[in-house]
Formats: sequence, C-alpha cells, structure tokens
Amino acid sequence: MRILIASDTFKDALDAQAVCEAISSGLLAANKTFEVVKMPLADGGEGTAAILAHHTGGQMVQDRSTSPLFEPLMAEYGMSGDGKTAFIEMAAASGLQSLKPEERNPLYTSTMGTGMLIIAAVSRGASKIILGLGGSATNDAGMGMATALGYRFLDRDGRELEPVGGNLGKIDRIDDASLLFDPRELEIITLCDVDNPLYGADGAAQVFAPQKGADEAGVKLLDEGLRHIAPKMEALAGQSVAEVPGSGAAGGMGAGCLTYLGATLQPGIETIMEVAGFEDALANADYVITGEGRLDKQTLRGKLIKGITRRASQKNVPVIALCGALEVAPEAVRSIGLRAAFSIQNRPVSLETALTETAARLEEAAFHVGRLLI
Repeated sequence: MRILIASDTFKDALDAQAVCEAISSGLLAANKTFEVVKMPLADGGEGTAAILAHHTGGQMVQDRSTSPLFEPLMAEYGMSGDGKTAFIEMAAASGLQSLKPEERNPLYTSTMGTGMLIIAAVSRGASKIILGLGGSATNDAGMGMATALGYRFLDRDGRELEPVGGNLGKIDRIDDASLLFDPRELEIITLCDVDNPLYGADGAAQVFAPQKGADEAGVKLLDEGLRHIAPKMEALAGQSVAEVPGSGAAGGMGAGCLTYLGATLQPGIETIMEVAGFEDALANADYVITGEGRLDKQTLRGKLIKGITRRASQKNVPVIALCGALEVAPEAVRSIGLRAAFSIQNRPVSLETALTETAARLEEAAFHVGRLLI
C-alpha cells in the first residue's frame, strides 16, 4: 500500500518535515511493507518559505529587517536554487509569535519589516517574489510594507503618519512619488489561506484582530480605519480591492499587496502543491494522510487540508487527517472531503505538555491508523 504523507506544521510544536517523519514512523511501525512518501507542505503561513526553498533546491538566507514594533532584527526568507525567486513569509518579520503576549496590539504593529525583506530580496537579484500571508501581528492593510517601499501616508495637514493600524483612519492622501523601485516590474504572487474581505463582519479586524491582542474598542477602530482607507487604496490600484477574496488576510495585507505591489492573490496551498509536485505523488497513492495543529472552522475556508482533499477527491484517493485539536463536527469533517479525522491527544494535559509530546502522540496515532489500513 502506498501512502502519501502531506502535512502542515503543528504550530509551536513541530515543523512540517518533523510532522511527516513522526507519521511515517508510526505507519511503518504498524506495517513495514507500507510504501511511504513524505511531502512537507504549508498554506502560506509559517513555514512556507522553508518549504518552497526545499522543493526548489534553494536555501534560506537572512537580511536585516524590523519587528512589528520597529525593533531591529535579522529575518529569514528563501531563495530558489536559480536565485530568481524569493520566498517571503510575513511571520518572519511581522509575526505574532515574535511578540510577547503583553506586546500584542494591532493598533501599534506594522508590516514594515516585510517590506524591508522584499527590498532585500530584490537586491539579491530576485525578479519573482512569492509572499506568504499568515501568522501576522498586524492590521495595517500593508501600510508598513508600502512605507518601506517608498510610499508615504499623509494626514490632512500633510504630515507623514507612522505606518501602524491605529493610523489607518487618519490617512488623507497616499503619495507614491518616491518609490525605491516599481514593484509592478516584478512578478509578485501573494499566498492567502483565507478568503475574508477587507472589512465588515467577516473582515480583517472583526475576525482576526482579537487574536492579535485588540480589545472591542480596538477592533472597532481598526475596522473603521479599513473602511476609511479602502477607497483611497482602490483609487491608487485602479480596481476594486476591498471585496476581493483574501483582501482581509493578515490584517488587510491581501488588499495591500493588490494595491502597492500589483500582486496576484492565490490560495497558498494550491501554489505550494504545484511547486512540490503533489499531483505526481497523488497519482501513485492509495491513501493520503495529512495533519494540522488545529482543525476548525478556518480549515473550511481554504486551509491546507481543504486544498488536499479537493485534489484527492478528483483521483478518488481517501484522505485521513491527524490534528492536535479537532474542533469541528462530524458533518464538517465529511463536508471538507475527509474520510476521517482524529485528534492525537489521548488524555487531558496542559498545553506545554501537549506541545512537548506532539511527535510521540502523532507517531502513536499514525500507528493505530496504519493498523486499520492493513
């Protein structure tokens, strides 16, 4: 039996490669005759740059950047083997995990560090950039990224504004007269793992800002700011951006990429599977086993598992998911196209213990799945 293991990271516990290794170990312990193919994947969030560099024979590099709170840092991104494509993920310089819990507040965070990485990649010779959204600490609609590229955001008195989410509602004019380079001369693909619009009930602020440290008043202010800046962004872009699926990703960074980079928005998992050669591996598989730290309602909106099941169903290959937290009902599991889904937790434990034991619990769960498949 041929089993394709295609998994995302288990956030804060294991990277995608380690997840695949643990599942493989469990399956082979159940039956040494299984033919196992390990394919680490991502959906545009954390781990995307490393996965894409891995699948293109490239490497990870470092350059100077800034944190979401403008503190200097060295951030990693990937370069393809031919040096022509850069793989950047927001989490590297604008990520929530880089901040202490008490520092998290999207009113005061910025995507400027991500813009600095774009500049660094271009300086290294990149003519194509694949930018993964996800894991961000921000809600500035790409204002910080754009500032790094030379855009200026001015209030009604002509004063330049600090590029943070709390200032979106103060913007009177966007000045693009002093860009460091024309980003539209590059090929830029933005990977989105959600389809949320820029603002409103399903928008960036109301859905995601509370997870980034915003209180009720902050969420309201941010949503108002996104509504305020949207027509100015659309005038600059020459097209509608606020309602484009994915424009609300990463605190409105999706809309920012459309506006300031002339980027194309694509589902992260679809692009990554194409680069990884998923279709070829799937053609020879009897089962697919995938994994994700949390299988929840967001999974239904376009994360990795949904992307895998969409393609697998076309080939009539059943998919089984292993996850840390299983937070959807059986009907949702069926609707996403999974044959079955299992939480790897076998007893009540603290979060710290659960993270420490992730590899062992994955191996154990994979062993039991393997016994069922014999």
